[in-house]
Amino acid sequence: MSNKYQTHSAQEDDTVIVPVDLGARSYEIKIGPKLLAQADTHLAPFITDRHVIIIADSNTKALYQSDLADKIAPLCRKVDCLDVPAGEGAKSLAQFSALMEDILALGVDRQAVLIALGGGVIGDLVGYAAASLLRGVDFIQIPTSLLAQVDSSVGGKTGINAKVGKNLIGAFYQPKIVLADTDVLATLSPRQMRAGYAEIVKYGLLGDADFFEWLEANGTRVIAGEKEAVSHAVMTSCLAKAAIVSADETEAGRRALLNLGHTFAHAFEAEAGYDGRLLHGEAVAVGLGLAFEFSAYLGKGNSQDSGRVKAHLAKMGLPQSLADLPAGKADAAILAGHMMKDKKTQNGVLTFILVNQIGDAEITSHIAVNDVIDFLESRA
Repeated sequence: MSNKYQTHSAQEDDTVIVPVDLGARSYEIKIGPKLLAQADTHLAPFITDRHVIIIADSNTKALYQSDLADKIAPLCRKVDCLDVPAGEGAKSLAQFSALMEDILALGVDRQAVLIALGGGVIGDLVGYAAASLLRGVDFIQIPTSLLAQVDSSVGGKTGINAKVGKNLIGAFYQPKIVLADTDVLATLSPRQMRAGYAEIVKYGLLGDADFFEWLEANGTRVIAGEKEAVSHAVMTSCLAKAAIVSADETEAGRRALLNLGHTFAHAFEAEAGYDGRLLHGEAVAVGLGLAFEFSAYLGKGNSQDSGRVKAHLAKMGLPQSLADLPAGKADAAILAGHMMKDKKTQNGVLTFILVNQIGDAEITSHIAVNDVIDFLESRA
């Protein structure tokens, strides 16, 4: 069992507390069971006597929104509930505009607090709304998907998609607290659990080979929702991300490592049109395998590690090849064109996260687009 980051966490009853150290913007990630049922206690310092707006998608609205509102209402000056459609399509300029108008219609001031209740889409959308509303109001992350609990709710990346690419409109804006109730994961479908699991694998591959080895032995338990395995996977992922974000909040350097596999993944998502056929974690799974293969193609890494990674993804029921994806058969030049719009691209030159071996990734600039096209064509 990996313990690389465990000295940076604290225990409070059944709750693990992971600090994100960012000076005046520091906050805690609380991970454990029954946190939603205790939301009034955990959120009291941030919502007492304030106007709180709970924003959910159409799925989490039915599951949790009313209960959360009832739980915190005695503390708040006012509680309102809003919802948006479920799915990646909600991260659009049109939906962002509609949400902002709905929030403003409630008569908010700068003491308002937005609560993002849902998966990664809700967290990104609501976080960006909080960063923009009245030039910045407080917000709280309550992630209800595995992917959001281990990745997107932590670190302050907020934003929406543009037609030409994913997350190209947004801001770095940190929440006041992240409340990751592991009990809510029981409502997820196996497909959603597998998609979230891809982001967990990423942490082992980019910097913690021991954790990846633990996942090889215990990954099926995580996807099956076994509480001990899930808690360990969520905690270790959050510890890893918190350490990286604390050292590099705005992705000026080391934080870019968290994009392992994502340059490929975002191209697949853009080509698929964010229409629900392809989940982010599914695209990431293929992207992780391709990152290892591309590294070997460029003379880094080794085929043994690449095979090991793809074998694990296959065992977990995740896609591993271009042919497994809705957009995977797109022309290589078209996919490379999506990559040229990636946020890490500078002066027309691509940046990739490549790997030397499992647990050892590095940021590599000056990747020629023709090399990417040739590589993708060789995998078609």
